[in-house]
Amino acid sequence: MGRSGWRRQGGGESMVKRVKIRLGDILVQHGIISDDQLKQVLAEQHRTGRRLGKLLIEQGRASEQDVCQALAIQLNIPFISLTHYPLDPTFSRRLPEAAARRTRALLLEERQGALLVGMVDPGDLHLYDELSRALKQELMLAVVMESELNVALDHVYRRTEEISGHARALEQDLSDLDAAAAEEAGQDEAPVAKLVQSLFEDATLAHASDVHIEPQSDRINIRFRINGALQLQTVADSRIAPALAQRLKLIAGLDISERRMPQDGRFQIAVRSGPLDVRISTMPTPHGESIVMRLLSQFDQVLQLDRLGMGEDVLRKLRALLAKSSGMLIVTGPTGSGKTSTLYAAVHEVNDVSTKIVTVEDPIEYRLPEITQIQVNEKIDLSFARVLRSVLRHDPDVILVGEMRDQETAQVGMRAAITGHMVLTTLHTRNAATTPVRLIDMGVPPYLVSVALQGVIAQRLVRLICDQCKHSAQPDTKEREWLTRTYGEQASRLQLMTGSGCTYCNNTGYAGRAGIYEMLEMNAQLTELIGRGDSAAFVAAAQVQMKGHTLYDQALRLLEAGRTTAREVMRLANLLEE
Repeated sequence: MGRSGWRRQGGGESMVKRVKIRLGDILVQHGIISDDQLKQVLAEQHRTGRRLGKLLIEQGRASEQDVCQALAIQLNIPFISLTHYPLDPTFSRRLPEAAARRTRALLLEERQGALLVGMVDPGDLHLYDELSRALKQELMLAVVMESELNVALDHVYRRTEEISGHARALEQDLSDLDAAAAEEAGQDEAPVAKLVQSLFEDATLAHASDVHIEPQSDRINIRFRINGALQLQTVADSRIAPALAQRLKLIAGLDISERRMPQDGRFQIAVRSGPLDVRISTMPTPHGESIVMRLLSQFDQVLQLDRLGMGEDVLRKLRALLAKSSGMLIVTGPTGSGKTSTLYAAVHEVNDVSTKIVTVEDPIEYRLPEITQIQVNEKIDLSFARVLRSVLRHDPDVILVGEMRDQETAQVGMRAAITGHMVLTTLHTRNAATTPVRLIDMGVPPYLVSVALQGVIAQRLVRLICDQCKHSAQPDTKEREWLTRTYGEQASRLQLMTGSGCTYCNNTGYAGRAGIYEMLEMNAQLTELIGRGDSAAFVAAAQVQMKGHTLYDQALRLLEAGRTTAREVMRLANLLEE
């Protein structure tokens, strides 16, 4: 129930009972705020007309849970935390989504012929009347936190069933003539258009990073990548694949008559949360065009460095490097490990009116204000290396190069780094220690690496256990063997956690990811070793420098804190050893 002193509430009432005790007095009685603090907030409430609870939360005098528990006492109804509540989405959807969001309420369960409804503001009789009209049954009210309600609404009102319904409608349309269906593909009211819109709405609610549309011989699979793992969302008749591909290609401005060659494009679509930027890539297969789409919300704010989850040691070293006027910083990791977020956060850190920043990207993922961004276009020979040479004539202070794809780009970037420019870029390697060696393998002269390179950050995203279904766990045989090798006698003292799977995490046991980072600083010893091309000695010295601060060490700390599972850390360890 939060802080000690809160009394457990009894059963709900069909109507809210008004009592004379004030919300502020309840908070004072339970020691959440003092009399003086209450007087100060009441004075501000009188001046602004805003709700007392909102003011207390914004000023940090009381938590959202404190205010909700006090409201429950005031109204003599239960307070319910939705974080661990066993929601039945099918039952909750008896209340239409529009009504649920308008009234800030969620249908929870049925008790003795009455419906239990969680509300953010149960004292609003107008909202109560609207719920009564929508549900046409006796209601029992409970107080819920708005932050938890917003998460619950997104999970309950997923578009999965709606997608299946639109897919069936499209299948029915295709039972006539394919030509007629193809003609309808460009119409906004056609079943295929509704299917596409629902698909993006659902992907947004699920916080998916990618959508995969994969035609098979007898069906089409639609999968979302959520928290780094693909999850099957919908299986439909394979007959809808051509119409679905055509609709998406029309939106993206691709050639709908070309089905034998891969195509790439980009488009923007409006969803409930705002404009959504979509990168689309098509690939011909024996059963039709396979489509993968990367989703980039335009409302996503560019992260700041201190919000990425970096350790204080890495953050301090990185900021010291960014303060330099020249040199190269490389961020490394596999696709989907958050490299772009780190680069943009670094650019945000150094962006000011006195600094000229130019980015060379393929594609441009986020539009950044007051920064010159250039899109690479290989079709017209506008390559990274070619653009980079031109950029140097535009007097930049900081250059962001999306990726070191080849020897030419790497050498041009490094020469820029030793001629008075700070160059930020990415490279695909397993860890920080092997990154300079990889540059030499690409054909970059060792002396150039030693002079230009200032530091390397390697990163990964580790899946976190879902808080809603989190519980203690016993290791299986493989996990026990790994834990013993890793921790020795201390292994038995670890309190392992896992997620059993629930509505909130789509029955995966994981919800959200945390970044882990390791940073290699190029000191005099490392510079001398890589300059003479002694790769083995360089890697050994780099590992000594980062001992206790590697990606693996960071993952183990998440395990010890009960934030991730042994299986997830084992998976990361296997990837790092490959």
